[in-house]
Amino acid sequence: MFKKFRNFILFMLFIASFINYIDRAALSIVAPYVSKEFNLTAADMGLIFSSFFIGYALFNFVGGYLSDVLGPKKTFGISMSFWSLFGGLTAGTFNFTSLYVVRVLFGLGEGPIGSSNNKAINNWFPASERARAVGISTGGMSLGAALTGPIIGFLALKFGWRIPFIIIMLLGFAWTAIWLKYAADSPEKSKFVSETEKKEIISGQITESTVSNTVSLKYFLKQPTILATAMGFFASNYILYFFLTWFPSYLVMEQGLSVKNMAIVSAIPWLVGFFGQVGGGFISDFVYKKTGRLMFSRKLVIVVCLFGAALGVCTSTLANSVTIAVWLMSLTIFCQYLTTSNYWAIIQDAVQGKNVGGVGGFVHCISNLAGIIGPAATGFIVEFSGNFNAAFLLAGILAVVAGLAVAFGVKPIKDIA
Repeated sequence: MFKKFRNFILFMLFIASFINYIDRAALSIVAPYVSKEFNLTAADMGLIFSSFFIGYALFNFVGGYLSDVLGPKKTFGISMSFWSLFGGLTAGTFNFTSLYVVRVLFGLGEGPIGSSNNKAINNWFPASERARAVGISTGGMSLGAALTGPIIGFLALKFGWRIPFIIIMLLGFAWTAIWLKYAADSPEKSKFVSETEKKEIISGQITESTVSNTVSLKYFLKQPTILATAMGFFASNYILYFFLTWFPSYLVMEQGLSVKNMAIVSAIPWLVGFFGQVGGGFISDFVYKKTGRLMFSRKLVIVVCLFGAALGVCTSTLANSVTIAVWLMSLTIFCQYLTTSNYWAIIQDAVQGKNVGGVGGFVHCISNLAGIIGPAATGFIVEFSGNFNAAFLLAGILAVVAGLAVAFGVKPIKDIA
């Protein structure tokens, strides 16, 4: 089925991100049922949505470090098992406190996914294929988010809101069993990859970094390139989590859709986003092949698309119908997702292999602070203003500021003088 074994690794990473986002987005789909049963306000739900990111952001960094030490195979396997367990335990919650605690632990389990995914791709793919590989592997996230509405909405209407979480838990356990049996940390450690493919991968492991492999993780974390990349990723994730957590409720509260219709309509921006998630890597790799400028190709996609996302999210305040709102949000998500694979590609291009996991974890941690701040801030904005306009504008302003930071701050990292 897979002529090159690295494509099997890529397929498994794609499925992992697919399960990850069905897990993560499921609560936003059943939020109207949960808030009614537990008697939760908009501010309460904002805190619940944000609780996931407390554990998640912390273990982005921890998971990145572990992927350098233990390797992506073990780190990913442990992570998937842990988050699947606590995703399933969501079905057993009974009030605000129990749901809050479970969501924190659920986020903790998911924390290593981004950096472990990045470490696996860094180990398994030559530089000329990395951006598209990241795009494809993380494309499962937007596809998972797109299908969450119809799938979780149907299951919730048919069997109640708790059953979907148990089903998703079982899918996670099945994935883990296959991953641990067939995956490896690198081509050199796999018995399934050919010698020809090993040579192809190893010979393509180039970088624009001039930093020696003995430089510490701390040195990289102080570099403007890494900090600017983290800022861009933060703004991108702010928009992403704003939509992931609040878009379904926005459709019900402000556009007047029923839960049934919301579950279907909410899938549209994520389906569009899927093409952005995959396409961003292909565009970046194409620009690199044409220009020979590795860092420039990543920056170009990020800056242009962050400005595009800002335009989409800000004009969403003018939407006076469901159709206009959905298509403006689709444009925003499409642009936002075009940037995603390129943050990871910058890290891979600028950092030596032994620190890729740690630096990736640090950037991912900073970016996911947006998940703590964004949903909670949106909840309070909606509760006190009575609408979503200020929340839309705030997301757009952050995207513009971050785009400028990437444009002027991201450059190849030089060695210690």
